[in-house]
Amino acid sequence: MENNIDIRSLTFDALCAELEKMGEKPFRARQIFKWLHAKQITEISEMTDISNALRARLNEEYSLKTLKTVAKFASKVDNTIKYLFDIGGGLVIESVLMRYSYGNAVCISSQAGCRMGCTFCASAIGGLERSLSAGEMAEQIYRIQQDTGERVSSVVIMGSGEPLDNFENVMDFLDIIHSPLGNDLSHRHITLSTCGLADRIYELADKNLQITLAISLHAPNDEIRQRTMPVAKKYDIDTVIRAASDYAQRTKRRVTFEYALIKGVNDSAENASELASRLKGKLCHVNLIPVNDVKEHNYIRSSEKSIQSFASVLRARGIETTVRRRLGSDINAACGQLRRSYMKDKTPGKDKTPGVSARRAD
Repeated sequence: MENNIDIRSLTFDALCAELEKMGEKPFRARQIFKWLHAKQITEISEMTDISNALRARLNEEYSLKTLKTVAKFASKVDNTIKYLFDIGGGLVIESVLMRYSYGNAVCISSQAGCRMGCTFCASAIGGLERSLSAGEMAEQIYRIQQDTGERVSSVVIMGSGEPLDNFENVMDFLDIIHSPLGNDLSHRHITLSTCGLADRIYELADKNLQITLAISLHAPNDEIRQRTMPVAKKYDIDTVIRAASDYAQRTKRRVTFEYALIKGVNDSAENASELASRLKGKLCHVNLIPVNDVKEHNYIRSSEKSIQSFASVLRARGIETTVRRRLGSDINAACGQLRRSYMKDKTPGKDKTPGVSARRAD
């Protein structure tokens, strides 16, 4: 039976406390943490400079969770790779490797599924199955690094799930992945994306971690936002923008507002003008996202002409704006798409996912 505590989910301070309770010297925590997060081992037995007796005790009192790759999908149109990882209990999560000229970025999941219910996002279909531990979040990066032999230089917590709905585990993950004893990833190279849990945004600002905050806004007003994002009924758009402004002011970090363009829903010139009025003077920029078609909700991406027109209105009003490049379009690389397709494939009688170049892991 698997032990309850995943040793890879312990921050360095927490690991020190555990080993102190075991009567071990402080330097043991440094050794073990390095094995877990610098060398990224998969078995406690690999800790060759730890005594057999201590390794046996660690095996008795802790588990070391390692994610198993159940499918790997490589794009034929760019260097994007989508991974599906088994987390046990019949559940899978997804991660995406994106290669850029400046380095490799990985988009990781923070939950299996999501309970936020955004109607344009495939992650929310089926609801939340469970939150991930800090170790499971780190493991997505470690297994991708192991598979490719390439270092990950930036991380985006923007896969399945709402990171601020899994606040404590995400904070532990940020502590672990940043540690110079481990993967040593700068917080400035980490982006956390939230649908706008305002109270948690204030808590995140209190941490002053220097990560980039990205907020899924996706609408210029409450009427549209409440139609597409149920969370907007609790946190209205002004509340979310105030929280974002507070984060920017306290951390001196520019906030990204993500805006998925849905044909006929939120992509008019009037919508763009209203959005510009709300964001005028804020330390922010807008990232326009051509929405991926979600047939369950009859959502279709805006035309290229509408996307460029929307961007032009924002820029003319002094709002810095980018249009996200679509990566991995041939492998369903958007949040939740491939995981949902894979789970359907596992259901008897369902057709396999079409149009995907894939190597399934044995």
